[in-house]
Amino acid sequence: MFPFFFFVAVVLVILFFYSRSNKEVSGNWIQFFAKGKEAGFTIKDLEQIRRLLANCNIRDPVSIFKSQSQFEIVIRSIINTLRLSGENYDPQIQVFLSKLFDYFHRIEMQSADHSVRISDSRQINEGQALRILVAGTGVFQSEVIKNFSNYLTIARPVSNKAAASMQWHGLKISIYFWREDDAGYVFDTVIIDEVFSKGISSLKVDHNNKLFRTQKRKSMRIKFRKTAFLYLVDDTENPHKLEKAAGLVCMLEDISNTGCAFIINGQASSGLRLKVQFSLDRIPICIPGTVRSVDYNEESNTSLVHMEADPLPIVVRNQIMCEIFKLLPDEDEDELPFRILEEEADTFPNSQILEEAASE
Repeated sequence: MFPFFFFVAVVLVILFFYSRSNKEVSGNWIQFFAKGKEAGFTIKDLEQIRRLLANCNIRDPVSIFKSQSQFEIVIRSIINTLRLSGENYDPQIQVFLSKLFDYFHRIEMQSADHSVRISDSRQINEGQALRILVAGTGVFQSEVIKNFSNYLTIARPVSNKAAASMQWHGLKISIYFWREDDAGYVFDTVIIDEVFSKGISSLKVDHNNKLFRTQKRKSMRIKFRKTAFLYLVDDTENPHKLEKAAGLVCMLEDISNTGCAFIINGQASSGLRLKVQFSLDRIPICIPGTVRSVDYNEESNTSLVHMEADPLPIVVRNQIMCEIFKLLPDEDEDELPFRILEEEADTFPNSQILEEAASE
């Protein structure tokens, strides 16, 4: 009698935990679809992600919306699958991959936004470029010389439209600056004194512990040293057209999904329409855009050119995002884009087809 009741008790315990386990799994998937909808994915997208999760051995599906590292596993899985299958240019897959990157980019930017922001002028780095606004006079250029706990020392502001003998002591000013990989800031302050610091004519500026944060950065940028080719854009033609001949050699300095910076010999000027061409994992990348600013080095006769990109085709944007998030293998050879085009001319997609797929 006792063995029978013991057997029944064991079965009931197993059924209880099995039922509880199934509820937990079911609950996890319900949360997964709810979180996914909040993140902006469609049911079709989430079904594709669910299938990917099965191959990634991620036990808690909701974790991908809480952890960048977990979400990165999903993106790596689809990229590896594409590389092995050769379906890199399927428009629907590229659109889906673009959605994954957009979400990954969004959570990365939110994370960086909180980690790099500042709130007090005591946190401004030495060497930071500044724009000084004096009401009724104009805008001046300056930089931080030294940052002390009780005041800030800045270089005496300069402007082509104001007299060099201008008196600064006691003036109320507004200071604007842009922090690299962060955002723009502005604060109001008062000039305490005119001094010499490190042998430079300078101003002592009162601190402010309430900085106002203005425009935030909209894209991730990484250092990217690579030889590329530069061409003038003929806007009567498709600016995304891949060139099969070498252009003017330049050296890329950084890259993002919204533009790039590169160094060329000689002096460049803003407003030019240019395009930069190079390769990433044997895929030719063409970035057309407009030069927004130029830093000319007279001593070396070189220009650091900052170019804002035109809207990029999905396949190009996805490949750049792969590089930004270090999802591409290291290249054994620095391939030239026109050489790749000659070898594999029929394998590259029509950007117009991909753009039409993206608009669906």
